[in-house]
Amino acid sequence: MTDSLINPADSLERQNQKLLVIAEALMRRAEMDTDQYGAAYAQFERAAVLEGQVKDRTRDLEEALDLLNQSNARLADANQETEAARVDLANAIEAIQEGFALFAPDDRMVMCNSRFGMHLKDIKPQLVPGLSFAAYTAMVSTSRHLSLPEGVTPGAWTRNRRKQHARSHSMFNVRLRQDRWLQISEHRTPNGGTVILQTDVTDIMRLEREERDKLLDNQARLIRATLEHINQGVCIFDSNARLIGWNGRLSELLTLPLSQIRLGSGFDVMFERLRAELIFPDQDLPDQVLDWVRKKNNRPPKRFEIRRRGGVVLDVFAQEMPDGGFVISFTDVTAERRSARALFEANELLEHRVTERTIELEEALSVAERANASKSRFVAAASHDLLQPLSAAKLYMASLNADDRPPQDRTIIEKAQSALASVEGILDALLDISKLEAGRTSLDIASVDLGELMTGLRDEFAPAAALKGLRFRVVAPAVSVLSDPGYLRRIMQNLVANAVRYTESGKVLMGVRLRGETARLEVWDTGPGIAEEDRETIFREFQRLHRRASASEGMGLGLAIVERACSRLGHPLELRSEPGRGTVFSVTVPLTAPDVAGPASPPRDQAVRPFQDRGLIVLLVENDQELSRAMTMLLERWRIEVLSASDAEEALTLLDEIGIEPDAALVDYRLDGERDGLELIALLGQRFGGLPCRLISAERSAELRQRCHEGGVELLNKPIDTATLEAFLDRIQPRPPVAGRRNG
Repeated sequence: MTDSLINPADSLERQNQKLLVIAEALMRRAEMDTDQYGAAYAQFERAAVLEGQVKDRTRDLEEALDLLNQSNARLADANQETEAARVDLANAIEAIQEGFALFAPDDRMVMCNSRFGMHLKDIKPQLVPGLSFAAYTAMVSTSRHLSLPEGVTPGAWTRNRRKQHARSHSMFNVRLRQDRWLQISEHRTPNGGTVILQTDVTDIMRLEREERDKLLDNQARLIRATLEHINQGVCIFDSNARLIGWNGRLSELLTLPLSQIRLGSGFDVMFERLRAELIFPDQDLPDQVLDWVRKKNNRPPKRFEIRRRGGVVLDVFAQEMPDGGFVISFTDVTAERRSARALFEANELLEHRVTERTIELEEALSVAERANASKSRFVAAASHDLLQPLSAAKLYMASLNADDRPPQDRTIIEKAQSALASVEGILDALLDISKLEAGRTSLDIASVDLGELMTGLRDEFAPAAALKGLRFRVVAPAVSVLSDPGYLRRIMQNLVANAVRYTESGKVLMGVRLRGETARLEVWDTGPGIAEEDRETIFREFQRLHRRASASEGMGLGLAIVERACSRLGHPLELRSEPGRGTVFSVTVPLTAPDVAGPASPPRDQAVRPFQDRGLIVLLVENDQELSRAMTMLLERWRIEVLSASDAEEALTLLDEIGIEPDAALVDYRLDGERDGLELIALLGQRFGGLPCRLISAERSAELRQRCHEGGVELLNKPIDTATLEAFLDRIQPRPPVAGRRNG
């Protein structure tokens, strides 16, 4: 009955009041209403039971009220903690020195601090929670404080900005008015949202420019420009592992904010920032890198690969510099690694196809070789027979060229003679081609004076170059090479003729570069250049890229002769060209040894060592004539040029006189004169900076070893171990050809 009279929604106080009223009414009724069956007592008994139920229900309700009050108290505490955490988060974000904004996965702004957009004052009031990213980029692109790149419209800037937003990580710089700069860094959160950081790097940019202007000279600026234009990220550290140089590509490859790349930053600090973002193939590799950096000198070159999150593969190469610093380069080899996998799969398929085609190609090649041999023999015979009547015709024309002829007749005769000379040149070229293809050429290898050869070519082509208004320059050194004199002259003659013929303005240069035991003969021009797809075509017979050249200027055989002659002589032929800028042809020819007057004899030592082709120059200082002679013979056998001296004074005087900087030095300890070997090595180090040196001595005293350790010099004991000497030479790289350092 109480369930129907009491509303559960009422408060406890209201329910208690109703129960008390009901109980009192029942008691009155029990006292007034009595009958013979004891109905009054029954009602009293029911009232007593009802009162007990009311007490129980009241107690339950009070307990529930207590629990509700406790829950409300805990909820209030939780709300207070949540509000405190929210306030702390907001304060922390507000304390960040950069502009910060968080966008939800649906690309709507969740929150931002007061620094976000502070440089774009005209749109700052509109940067509020709920703003879409599309609206945000549209507002930024039209802000009057944004300095758009030249030729870029707000719409194009917006499209490019949204492309960057689509990436998981992106970082770029934005230029503002009044030469201010912002670095924008975007990172995707695990739930698909986006965190945007805006860093004012104006001071960094200005400071970097000021420091660059103060510290870098012309050579340093050239190096800086080179670093910025290569596709590798490069960072340079001094001997204390402090950052002293880098390029912009480094920041892109490592996704490292520009604000974290600062002059003087320690390697350890930068490396620790990167370890969390990089994946190393070996868990011990990071410690190995740190050990390598902390080693002060004699670090061997170190190469390894790392992966950046996102699948980018970087090839890392670290190498020590002579002053104890080091250089680290990062190369993106992701495409190469993917290509390598694809090539491996394709290679198996290609090998199967090649096997099937080999038999067919061999038969076709045999037929082609027989046809080519027949053609070459026919051209050779025809060219030879045609030269006879051609010579007679030239003689007849010469007899007609008398001074008493009218000017009109003399002009006709001169044109006819020119035409006959062109025909003769074409027939000579055909004859050369036929001989080279038929393999009937007999080579006469001898010593060729390059100065005499190139001087003759200068006299031959100077008038033609002057007639076209070209600057024709020849740099002819006084050196000799081993080659066939006739074919070498024909090669250079065709290259120079080709350069003069197709160069309309500018200059033509013929010169020589000395590289170790070889000379590279080069012909430069400022002609139209040769496109990449045409570089095989130009070496074919009767092929001319520039059709405006007349038949009298050749039939496209000159470069074909050059290629075949170089192949026959074993002289490497190289071509470098840039359309619209010019072309460089180079031919590499071996130099003639001082005591060689004929063909070069094969080397006595057939073992090819890695350092033999580097063109190394070694200074040998040894007062024992027999040992000096033996060491010189051994080094020259290894194709190393030797500068020999008997004492320190003679060595220094020799280097001053010839103006050559050696790549390494081998110095005896006991020398004639006032200075010993260690003192000479110290002087060489001051003069050339980081010159690799070894001290040679038969002494094995502890005092000498201590002096070598203090001077940072390695000792090579007598009798000299050739394997140890080879290992030392194998680590040497030729020093860069700086002006005044080497001849040639």
